[in-house]
Amino acid sequence: MPVSNRFLDNNPGPDEGFGVYIHWPFCASMCPYCDFNSHVAETVDHRSWWAALLSELNHFALETNGRTVTSVFFGGGTPSLMAPETAAALIDAVGKHWPTADDLEITLEANPSTSEAGRFQAFRDAGVNRLSIGVQSFRDENLSFLGRRHSVAEAKGALKMAADVFPRFSFDLIYGLAGQSPQDWVQELDEALEYAQSLGAGHLSLYQLTIETGTPFYRDGVKAADGDVGAGLYEITQDKLIEAGLPAYEISNHARPGSECRHNLEIWRGGAYAGIGPGAHGRLPVRGRTEALYQIHTPDRWLAAVEQKGHGTAKRQALPTRSRAEELLMTGLRLIEGVGRARFQSLTGRQVEDYLDKDGLELMTGGGFVEMDETGLRATATGRLCLNEVLRHLLAP
Repeated sequence: MPVSNRFLDNNPGPDEGFGVYIHWPFCASMCPYCDFNSHVAETVDHRSWWAALLSELNHFALETNGRTVTSVFFGGGTPSLMAPETAAALIDAVGKHWPTADDLEITLEANPSTSEAGRFQAFRDAGVNRLSIGVQSFRDENLSFLGRRHSVAEAKGALKMAADVFPRFSFDLIYGLAGQSPQDWVQELDEALEYAQSLGAGHLSLYQLTIETGTPFYRDGVKAADGDVGAGLYEITQDKLIEAGLPAYEISNHARPGSECRHNLEIWRGGAYAGIGPGAHGRLPVRGRTEALYQIHTPDRWLAAVEQKGHGTAKRQALPTRSRAEELLMTGLRLIEGVGRARFQSLTGRQVEDYLDKDGLELMTGGGFVEMDETGLRATATGRLCLNEVLRHLLAP
């Protein structure tokens, strides 16, 4: 499809989609590479969390009940540890407070170690229609290194159950481990793709290992694959997934056309969404401006705040227009489609060029890192390999 048509098709108006993100912060154990808002608790008062999540959802519904919800995303943590009854109550509340799209997407993240058929069916009965499974590797030795509690056999069993129960499902893999050769990754990826295609998976998320500050991997001095090796593995991944009919639509996300994660796609495009639960973020349109909301990070403090005042918002601020524009550029350039002019203007009131450094843009276009035309701005395949550096030049003060 020509680029110009792709931008037109993929850039609806800013009022056409609204997402609801719900964060469940608890995990059975902590993974040494993870820097998400995840916590291990000996016990969880599911009744209190059911009530608090509903209370905060109701709070934000009062502000946004004129919008049509197009997606709900249960993230974490490990939201498959949530009581299915809690998920059902939250999904029901979304339907009561907001009009919803006919093709409403409801995603739940799950781990293979917490998967069993009856529980999957209970979440499906609650209304979940898309499952995202954190497989992370098709090699047992890599799973052990990554601190995962499941085996490859258990992961394959969870994927088979997901295919039997849910209309749509996806799974994650991590690559770029120190010492992982191109041959190692090709063999693992081929096995994963063969299994995915046998089950009809339409979406894969493939992430390079990143050592995040504050994680056990960071404290222990664990290294990921170096830059050149990582770039080579990334290029192998793109070629393999295109060949399999699952091209990238975002730097780390691949799908059959039409099977993209609509919730995340709308956020990367700059869409509005409410963030429910500890550590959740939101972006809400208020009187012509976009407000950024940040919920209290610590689960116990968030729970106490919600029980006291109905919500756990720690910070709320109207984003300056330039900050909003830079955010749109940083997320939009992760997408293969890039940043569409029409939508950018509708969300900021300005042209894309108004926020780009002229010399930086000339350098990046001349070097083949970005392309710009009448439809918008997008990173090339070369630019996506070093996107942070590209953004540094484009957004230079």
